[in-house]
Amino acid sequence: MISAVVRVKMKAIAGARSNASLGSTRDGTGVVIDEKGHIVTIGYIVIEADSIEVTTQDGRTVPATLVGYDHATGFGLLRSTVPLKVKPMTLGDPAQLEVRDPVMILPAGGREAATFAYVVSRRSFAGSWEYMLDSAIFTSPPTMQWAGAALVDRDGKLVGVGSLLVRDTVKPGSPLPGNMFVPVDILKPILSDLIAKGRRAGSARPWLGVATESAQGRLFVTRVSPDSPAERAGIRAGDILLGVGAEAVKNHEELYRKMWSIGPAGVDVPLRVLQGADVHDVKVHSIDRFEYFKEKPTY
Repeated sequence: MISAVVRVKMKAIAGARSNASLGSTRDGTGVVIDEKGHIVTIGYIVIEADSIEVTTQDGRTVPATLVGYDHATGFGLLRSTVPLKVKPMTLGDPAQLEVRDPVMILPAGGREAATFAYVVSRRSFAGSWEYMLDSAIFTSPPTMQWAGAALVDRDGKLVGVGSLLVRDTVKPGSPLPGNMFVPVDILKPILSDLIAKGRRAGSARPWLGVATESAQGRLFVTRVSPDSPAERAGIRAGDILLGVGAEAVKNHEELYRKMWSIGPAGVDVPLRVLQGADVHDVKVHSIDRFEYFKEKPTY
């Protein structure tokens, strides 16, 4: 089981848009999930990669390529360029996890890095960066090596991939530190598409490039991605998002559900925005998030 866990190191392409928030070099954990050398990790480690290498538990370091990426779930899928000769970890069933179930967290680093935790909640998670999961896995106590770490159930199967360190694992506003894991049951339906096409089939969600924080029943703009649809439409940090069209929004979940229900990427998203003392109705022409991030040149 532990042999399937590998260290992932990545160097980003020059001028990568994600460098400002994630850095130009990143490392974390990946998990080998099949005999063909496919490795699942959390996507922010490998987005806009120029080079990727993975290191096995016995110290072998080999190049890997980014096979697929899914913005909706946050998964990244790699493949080693040479056989890793390790036993893959079987994908489990996160739906069987219950609150207070014991789990093992396996980051890269072998047995010494492994820690035990408990499932403290299964609930929705909405991030500030236009990201939402319907049923994330929250565990405590926290591990400090969460990025891409394997969450393993009592049967030794992979049930989640580490994403974040969080302050409120049980429910928002109730402090109990721990980690958020992306459940692998949402990887299973898209895995074949990621391997074959590099992304999930179907239309992408509209993306604006705006980060927000909810406070006192209002949604404050904290960051606007450079050259994003939101920036081009005049949205600025410090603005307050009041609604999508005529429908009021007070938190991330309301914003995302209303925005994504309008249509696929490319649709105009009508926002009601408070800028200073003035309320403006702004149309933001959304894009597919894949269009924003840079790819490694093929020449």
